[in-house]
This record gives sequence, C-alpha cells and structure tokens, in this order.
Amino acid sequence: MTVTAAQPDLAALPHIPCDAEGPVFREPWEAHAFALAVTLHQKGLFTWPEWAEALSAEIARAQADGDPDTGETYYRHWLKALEGLMIRRGVATPAAIAATTEAWHAAAAATPHGQPIVLPGQ
Repeated sequence: MTVTAAQPDLAALPHIPCDAEGPVFREPWEAHAFALAVTLHQKGLFTWPEWAEALSAEIARAQADGDPDTGETYYRHWLKALEGLMIRRGVATPAAIAATTEAWHAAAAATPHGQPIVLPGQ
C-alpha cells in the first residue's frame, strides 16, 4: 500500500469503510460525498475533529430515529453532516440545499443511463 498525505487524516475518521488500499464505496455518489468532505476540509470549512463530531452527532440522531446502523446509510449521514456544517458556517442555506437536491433529482431522471448528469446552468 502506498502512503499518501491523506492517510494521516483518515486516522481521525475511524468509521470510514476501508480495505487495504483505503476507503471503499458501494456507489459512485458515496465517493463524491467523501471527496466533497475532503475538499471542504481542505478549503478550511471545518477541521477533522469538527467533522468527526458532526458526523457522530448525525449518526447518533439517525440511530435514535431507528436507523439500524448496518453501514448502508453511512454516506447519507455524511451528506446530512456536510449540509449541517455548511448551514452553520453560512456557506449554504436549507432552501439552497433543497433547491439543488430537487434540481439534481430532476436532472438525474432526465439523463439517459451512462451519461453525465448536468445541472441547469453548469
């Protein structure tokens, strides 16, 4: 295994599913969620301890609401934690997140399988 600069940061996030090569994902969108978290961290939106706290709180909320914590919803918790951090930091509003989510679903539904999804205005 090749050691990269990101690996020490991954040690601060012990619940990320990994194999011998690093993080693993069940779906492409999970990799995008992971990359978004890394990018927002690199841009200074949050520290890894802040991220771990936000993600842990989101997972705890989901478990309290009945999530069986089988790992299948893990990256959904990532998205909720990222949304919360962006809202608290003033980077996004709940309305903007909802509008972008709606636009994404509409674009995905209108995009033929195998083609890149493009949001209006991109």
